[in-house]
Amino acid sequence: MTLGLSVLWLSPAGSAVEYEVGPGKTYAEIEEVPWEALRAGDTVSIHWRENPYRAKLVLCVRGTPDQPICVRGVPNGQGVLPVIDGRNAVTRPQLNYWNEVRGVIKIGGANRPADTTPAHLIVENLEIRSGRPPYEFTGRDGRTTYSDNAAAIFIEKGEFITIRNCILHDCGNGLFIAAATRDAVIEGCSIHDNGIEGSYYQHNTYTAAAGLIYQFNRLGRLRPGCGGNNLKDRSAGLVVRYNWIEDGNRQLDLVDAEDLERLRSDPRYRSTYVYGNVLIEHEGEGNSQIVHYGGDSGRPDWYRKGTLYFYNNTVVSTREGHTTLFRLSTNDERAECWNNILYVTADGDRLAWLNESGVLNLGRNWIKPGWVASHGTLAGRISGTVNLLQGWNPGFADPEELDFRLEETSPCVDQAVELPEPPRTEHPLKWQYVPHQGREPRPVDGRLDLGAMEALVPARTGVPAELLR
Repeated sequence: MTLGLSVLWLSPAGSAVEYEVGPGKTYAEIEEVPWEALRAGDTVSIHWRENPYRAKLVLCVRGTPDQPICVRGVPNGQGVLPVIDGRNAVTRPQLNYWNEVRGVIKIGGANRPADTTPAHLIVENLEIRSGRPPYEFTGRDGRTTYSDNAAAIFIEKGEFITIRNCILHDCGNGLFIAAATRDAVIEGCSIHDNGIEGSYYQHNTYTAAAGLIYQFNRLGRLRPGCGGNNLKDRSAGLVVRYNWIEDGNRQLDLVDAEDLERLRSDPRYRSTYVYGNVLIEHEGEGNSQIVHYGGDSGRPDWYRKGTLYFYNNTVVSTREGHTTLFRLSTNDERAECWNNILYVTADGDRLAWLNESGVLNLGRNWIKPGWVASHGTLAGRISGTVNLLQGWNPGFADPEELDFRLEETSPCVDQAVELPEPPRTEHPLKWQYVPHQGREPRPVDGRLDLGAMEALVPARTGVPAELLR
């Protein structure tokens, strides 16, 4: 075995290898790692150091379910993650791949290594930053400037990809996933301060996949002067659960897919699940709509035309003006809205359920009195308003400090009602978000509370990641 490479375990296919990068390790720099030679079961461990690594790379390799390929950061003693900085980054000469301008780390096609569909990859515990203009890198075409839509991680294609506990910031898009991707999980990440000044086309995340889960992430504000959305998605089989999503032009922009074969023909395209999230809209942010569901292509035949299941979320707006919960693109889009807390600091009539179109079915939700159906002309239909729980104060523990747990005396305690099918059985509540990027089992003490978090209970932390599967 080559000096400095650790045998992790043996398999019939051969030996899994750990490549260690950092001070005193076999490889001083990321670009020294033979990325083109990775095999199933291999791990690249990038150790923290005081100065950032300045490297770019492509992962065009395949692991297996039992032997994934893992690229992981090793934090320092204080838990600080190693940094990969796209500014003045260098691509390893032995790598040759297209779309270098699109990301600091690319998962997808290449000439070297030989092109394949990447599979069973894990990228975790890394801070990845600064892939955007005017920053430059040195790659196969020499000194090159990043494109506006460059991302910290750009998944061009792949299957069974996990991005875990990463910090993605100061890029055009924090994360970009293209439609040739399936079965991806984004969990425990901090994604913030991305975007391009003066543009609405770059976002904290911009994704399209066949099967995509966001869970336990913190999505923060975009860069100053950037007009993009926080989470923009065009997927089939999208699940957004147990996240903290704060600001952006819209918090959630869930619109139509261009890819017919991979996405629009997938039966999951018609069902989207958003539950257990904290969604925050501050004064001075862009669009007053929290969630857009349907389409934005101008091709209504492409639109999702299905059901958005929106339940046990806590939505807070501090806007002085209007806030609109849902923009449903046409009357063929439907939202099932159950067991949420919908709180505006302004008067109740500043909150509208719908922009104009769509079908909205309401279960039990807490809301201020005085709400309106629409701030414009309602062209859709709202049913179930008799189920609403109305009041002036939802009983948050400390809203000034953004602590949206419930006091024991909250009127939202024990008020949740049984969900309709299919969310009741296919996507039941199991967890709740712990600020920040944490999780704990949602307490079960009888009837569930409204919103994303149960009433104050002793903190439970340290849940092993394998229990989340």
